[in-house]
Parts: sequence; C-alpha cells; structure tokens
Amino acid sequence: MDQRTPQPSAARRAGRRTALAACLLTTAALLLTGCGGDSSAAAGPDTGGESGHEAHGMADTAMGDPSATPAADIPGAEVRQAPLTLLDTRPPGTDGVRGTAWLAQHEGGTTVTVSMTGLEPGTDYISHLHLKACAEENGGDHFRFDPDGSDLPPNEIHLAFTGDAQGRAEMTVENDRRTGDAAASLVVHPRDAQDNRLACADF
Repeated sequence: MDQRTPQPSAARRAGRRTALAACLLTTAALLLTGCGGDSSAAAGPDTGGESGHEAHGMADTAMGDPSATPAADIPGAEVRQAPLTLLDTRPPGTDGVRGTAWLAQHEGGTTVTVSMTGLEPGTDYISHLHLKACAEENGGDHFRFDPDGSDLPPNEIHLAFTGDAQGRAEMTVENDRRTGDAAASLVVHPRDAQDNRLACADF
C-alpha cells in the first residue's frame, strides 16, 4: 500500500496563495491607518506591493532594506541631508528623540535613509515622504509619484524600522523613480499611533 501523504491539489495550493496574499495586503493597510489624512489605506483593496512582511511587517524591502547602500554613500548622487526636528504632535515621553534623514537622487532613482536615537526600544516606527515643509501642517499629505495612484509602495516611499535595545534605528529604502522637488519632507510616526507625528526633516 502506498503510505505517502496526499499532496494538495493545484487548485487548493492556488487558493492558499490567494488567501495569504489577502492577509498580507490587509496587514499593509493596517500599517497605514490614521497617518495624516491618508486613512483611505484601511478602506479598500488598492494595493501597491507590500507583501511578505516579517516581524510586524517590518522586513519587506518595499519599506526598507538595512543592507542597502545608505543615501549619503551613493556615488554621484544629489544628496539632501536634514536633521529631524520634534513635532508638537509627538507622543509623550519622546522629547529625547534625535535623528537625521537623507534623500539621494541618482541614475537608479531615489534612495532615502533615516538614522535615529532616543526611540523606545522594541517599538515599531514608520516614516513617509510628505508634500509640505515641516512647518506647514507637519508635512501635510504623503508624497506620491502618481497623485491619483496607490498610497502604498512603490507609489509612495515608506521606511519602517524598530528601535533596538539602545533606542537606535537606521533604515534605507530604494525606489527606481526620482522624486524631483515634489517631496518636501520626511515625517516619522510610531507605527501604532500614526496621528502622533513624532519628528520631521525638511528636504
């Protein structure tokens, strides 16, 4: 008698992949809920490519790759560097947060790097490029390559990271398009309290 374990059919495997994809997209939408006026991410299936998240959705290269070349180190790039300044909407207990953001434009597109200290250890954060300067509505709405397109990467540029045991974090993300002058700032939020914009850097 053949004792081998029956294998799932192709249709069943396809169904499992579809269910997994739906689960991942729901997770991506929840990450963006409540961020500045862009709450539409939680409402529907408009997807832009966030998938395969590990450890609370923080490992997808669409939202950051710790092994990528930092923006300041890209040869021949046009690099803008700015300190992160605390915003009046920041959560309590975050007065000691400091950091720097870099935006590099180059032949391969756009690279953004964030380096921060004073974060809450083990806490997840997310940052986005925004359309306005920090002094204008704390950065205003998110920058999008296509203003009428998805509010997820790669149409937006997001960086996700977690404070380490010393409250430090550094993350880099790459996009194959150039932002030009349309991205005015970068805003950092705690992942679970995105209405509480923590810090902002003007580019």
